[in-house]
Amino acid sequence: MINLELIFPEIFLSLSIMFLLILGVFKKNSSTLIQNISLIVLLITAVITFNETLAINQTTLFNDSIIIDYFSSFMKIVTLIAAFLVLLISTNYLKTFKIFKIEYPILILSSVLGMMVMISSNDLIVFYMGLELQSLALYVLATFNRDQLKSSEAGLKYFVLSALSSGLLLYGCSLIYGFTGSTNFNVIANQLNSSEYMITFGIVFILVGLAFKISAVPFHMWAPDVYEGSPTSVTLFFTMVPKIAALTVFIRFLYVPFLNLIDQWQIILIFLSIASMLFGAIAAIGQTNIKRLIAYSSIGHIGYTLAGLATVSNDGIQSSVIYITIYIIMNLGLFSCLLMMKRNNKYYENIEDLSGLSKNHPLLSFSLLIILFSLAGIPPLAGFFAKFYIFKSVLEQSMYFLAIVGLLSTVIAAFYYLRIIKIIYFDKEKEKYDTDHSLWLKLSLTASTLLILMYFIFPNQLIEVISRINII
Repeated sequence: MINLELIFPEIFLSLSIMFLLILGVFKKNSSTLIQNISLIVLLITAVITFNETLAINQTTLFNDSIIIDYFSSFMKIVTLIAAFLVLLISTNYLKTFKIFKIEYPILILSSVLGMMVMISSNDLIVFYMGLELQSLALYVLATFNRDQLKSSEAGLKYFVLSALSSGLLLYGCSLIYGFTGSTNFNVIANQLNSSEYMITFGIVFILVGLAFKISAVPFHMWAPDVYEGSPTSVTLFFTMVPKIAALTVFIRFLYVPFLNLIDQWQIILIFLSIASMLFGAIAAIGQTNIKRLIAYSSIGHIGYTLAGLATVSNDGIQSSVIYITIYIIMNLGLFSCLLMMKRNNKYYENIEDLSGLSKNHPLLSFSLLIILFSLAGIPPLAGFFAKFYIFKSVLEQSMYFLAIVGLLSTVIAAFYYLRIIKIIYFDKEKEKYDTDHSLWLKLSLTASTLLILMYFIFPNQLIEVISRINII
């Protein structure tokens, strides 16, 4: 008998999406109601995941195609909380642009459902199903503000390039199936001896597809345009939530079926990591739009995350998970600041719009100062510890060149973060921004700033939670 309790979070989320869709169609002007129910659904799903599956060592369902363990449950909970926070702070923004519609929270929930399927996948077909469910919702979210040309362009670019990457990924899956006779990760691991060099082609194609999804260099070309063109709340979703699922799949895909082929894929990860760290640091220097700068910054941060994975060690995997968790908190704070840059029902998103912000908005400026210092990796903030764990795991594996490139790119990236701080504190002030922000937006900014600032007092709490993740 299949223990359906273990996939009850996914079942509950699926039924909730169907119910909300029917409710939205038959009840007019129900946007606020559906938004509130969606928030409750995400919280309940997180609680169910915590209660039902977090304590389970490892269980597989449906002929080993779905895996439930501590790692998958932890990543699901992080995904659900991140999506909840995005939905919570985006209401005012959506109302300003008159795009506060029933479809928005339903698309967020659909995308999250796809991510949860991806996170628990132990089979290439199940993983691909989850990926496409996530992607289809993201295409629509990117172009959600259809009255703006940039938003429509962002959605179209993302759709075309993502379809290409999905095709490459699916081709890699078909090659692996052709050479091993199975799509199941455990069976593939047992079949590797016969044609391992031919399987390398399949691994390369799948890594290309996954690198696109996390915008790693050289498959990053969609990120700056899509981040800039999408509504700001959608850009926040892009920077945080899909990366959690993609990182989980990276770990599960490389360390379960292909652990014996380290020599074939480790060099690819090292290249992706080095290219992303350097390109993300250098390309962001000339940016004038904050959302484009965040896009290049996120490319650099993904490089650090991949550096942890490239170490092929449990410490490396754990440091990457810690990094992505802290990165989510930093991004939440940064976008909370961005959503507060509003004047006369217009949102501002250029770096020059931050000019002299400290004169009129000292608390907002202080929060931005803390967040930008943390993103730059200045001690003793949370961002410093995130990078420290990565470099520590890299150096323990004697990968000195990777560590040197990482440190070099950190120094380069510090320039554009410090430049923004200089503009905030030393340039001539502009007209004051509105201060009538929602309570949730203020709480989001306050909480993320305090977590970044106070992390060094209690660093062991997060380490203890994540140290239970053992893949190898």
